[in-house]
Amino acid sequence: MLSDHELQSLKNRFSIIGNDPSLNYALSVAAQVANTDLTVLIQGESGVGKEVFSQIIHAQSARKHNSFIAINCGAIPEGTIDSELFGHEKGSFTSATESRKGYFETVNSGTLFLDEIGELPLGTQARLLRVLETGEYIRVGSSKVQKTDVRVIAATNKDLLNLVNAGRFREDLYYRLSTVPIRVAALRERKADISTLFRKFCVDFASKYKTSPIQLTPDAKNLLINYRWPGNIRELKNIAEQISVLSQNREINEEEFKMFLPIHSNEMMPMLSSQPINANNDFANEREILYKLFFDMKKDVNELKKMFFEIVKNPLLASSYQGDSVPSSDTHLMPYTNDMQKAMNSSQQPIILTNADSQKMHDIHSIEESLNLAENEKDFIVRALKKHRSRRRDAASELGISERTLYRKIKEYDIEE
Repeated sequence: MLSDHELQSLKNRFSIIGNDPSLNYALSVAAQVANTDLTVLIQGESGVGKEVFSQIIHAQSARKHNSFIAINCGAIPEGTIDSELFGHEKGSFTSATESRKGYFETVNSGTLFLDEIGELPLGTQARLLRVLETGEYIRVGSSKVQKTDVRVIAATNKDLLNLVNAGRFREDLYYRLSTVPIRVAALRERKADISTLFRKFCVDFASKYKTSPIQLTPDAKNLLINYRWPGNIRELKNIAEQISVLSQNREINEEEFKMFLPIHSNEMMPMLSSQPINANNDFANEREILYKLFFDMKKDVNELKKMFFEIVKNPLLASSYQGDSVPSSDTHLMPYTNDMQKAMNSSQQPIILTNADSQKMHDIHSIEESLNLAENEKDFIVRALKKHRSRRRDAASELGISERTLYRKIKEYDIEE
């Protein structure tokens, strides 16, 4: 562990504010592992400052005089990420008009920071694993093996083990990346540091915009500390800047402070579940709900069809169904079932199917045939793009997926924007 003096010196150098034990521990681990060539996996929510830790590791290492490049894996389209990382040869694909070096070639002897590592396609994950284990890679469109000496630091705001269990991340790559894991705590877990950070941001913005720093009343300070800060330090800094610029008062009370908090924040909405909300699950929860809904609807439709045909074949069975109720999950079938029950009550004579009855049975069949998950997913994407006027970043945020995933879905469903 670093001494208090070494720790404070490191914080001053990289403008890190706070004295929470979890922060100090993460900084100590980063400083200790810097002089090695071990692969590091930095874990933490979006906005906690994971890239700063990668800069600390590079600056404290023997590679500090060589290149350092940070790559956001979620911002690179799936079709070009192999070319970005490993390079390509001229003519290897349609737009490859000349050969190009990849990051593993240009950053040789330096450090490569791969942010949002969980967004890498499975094929790229296999190639990355080979580079980490052997230092070898092949350009896209080439058969020549090349060597590189690059230190990889990865970061993620997702639980990679959950992605491993879901088959979306390679288990061997996960263990290869997490040789030294560093967890950066969320801002809400560092409550003692929130006021200090906010005050520092306010002083900086007051100097920048040539105004006096704002002050918080005790009730506003209490709200500041107890708000969840889902965007972490990035969100805290943005709020501090908004208040510094827009507020007419230099002393902010609780009511005025609330005006600058997002109206869709978790604190201002009813709690529906004790489980944490994860906006980056790529439709995982929605898919589960849709699957369950469609399965229940299909089951209910099949039960109704079975009951109907049994009555048609044997009218004497009608009395055994007269007390049954329609499955609650399929209210659209109520008119058909009510007609059947009226017929049962009015007569015990055999039921004869008319053309109208045949049409109703056709409608029942059509309900089952239209339960297509891909069509519903495509519809969600089209509606989100229309709502945000084809702004992909906003649409992806609305859908709870990454911009790269949205780009892939648009290509997959051939959606015209």
